Amino acid sequence: MPFGNSHNTLKLKNSVDEEFPDLSAHNNHMAKVLTKDLYAKLRDKQTPSGFTVDDVIQTGVDNPGHPFIMTVGCVAGDEESYEVFKELFDPIIEDRHGGYKPTDQHKTDINSENLKGGDDLDPNYVLSSRVRTGRSIRGFSLPPHCSRGERRAIEKMSIEALASLDGDLKGKYYALNTMTDQEQQQLIDDHFLFDKPVSPLLLASGMARDWPDARGIWHNDNKTFLVWINEEDHLRVISMQKGGNMKDVFQRFCTGLTKIEAIFKNKGSAFMWNQHLGYVLTCPSNLGTGLRAGVHIKLPNLSKNEKFGEILKRLRLQKRGTGGVDTAAVGGVFDISNADRLGFSEVELVQMVVDGVKLLVEMEKRLEKGESIDDLIPAQK
Repeated sequence: MPFGNSHNTLKLKNSVDEEFPDLSAHNNHMAKVLTKDLYAKLRDKQTPSGFTVDDVIQTGVDNPGHPFIMTVGCVAGDEESYEVFKELFDPIIEDRHGGYKPTDQHKTDINSENLKGGDDLDPNYVLSSRVRTGRSIRGFSLPPHCSRGERRAIEKMSIEALASLDGDLKGKYYALNTMTDQEQQQLIDDHFLFDKPVSPLLLASGMARDWPDARGIWHNDNKTFLVWINEEDHLRVISMQKGGNMKDVFQRFCTGLTKIEAIFKNKGSAFMWNQHLGYVLTCPSNLGTGLRAGVHIKLPNLSKNEKFGEILKRLRLQKRGTGGVDTAAVGGVFDISNADRLGFSEVELVQMVVDGVKLLVEMEKRLEKGESIDDLIPAQK
């Protein structure tokens, strides 16, 4: 066991009223679900690695809400968390993932040949394209709960696996704690570097413990395929390139991810996956595919339209600033990506982005000419 459970044992000496968190000012999915009765039912349970319900909810307790998005407010500490605390997780997952029920089964499809189009997004509007996901290695605690030894073992396994990639995927690993100033600056210039989490959402979960020990970044020589190790998830896999060729990006993503998974399996280390939740990751918002396909796109006119938010919602897309979820758009450039993760396959989600972005570009071109876009607005589903 990475950690003892004494902290939970001590809490059990207090009454439920004394230990139940004050969620009266909170606006996250966890706060909507957690009642005092449910807390009382779960507070003496723990996973095999010692993760408790208080560990699950701490990030949501410390962070009442978010100015841009409805946060989940909880994390898993290991694969078993989703089963041991299913009475809390199931309604949160259903709420976050559009009614995805405990009896539903997830579907996976990482065959890039099944994507229609995607190689013709107008580069005058679509500045860059990327697809990313996370993966968790079975048998280890997740980042909010893993020990130093587990984290170092994950890093070692990952380096060995990635070193065996060849061809266009051949690359190099950069450990955060041994990186030279020159390497660090180059990774910053390439927009590859992830630094110690500063978001309260991540800090409260315990993901930043022992930073930067056993954290690092790997990328191929062409700088189009990237793997983060031991950040929010064990692995964060990213395929990216300039311009609007999402088909190429997705094809590289599927090829690289398939090869990495095969290498881990050959070493006796499967990824966490089950029929109901798909790929199991730290945050319930990333269950299923864990996939976010996105583009940086110039929409200076459409973004000023009063129906912009509703259009994105109907296309099942979401917007962020180009610097991430906490940033605003600059010069009418947005990061547009799929809103869903669970209940749709990888191909289906990328297809939503491809089709949706093509429509957004068409709308932007109409507005440039002063023409109406009313006939292009998709029907409400």
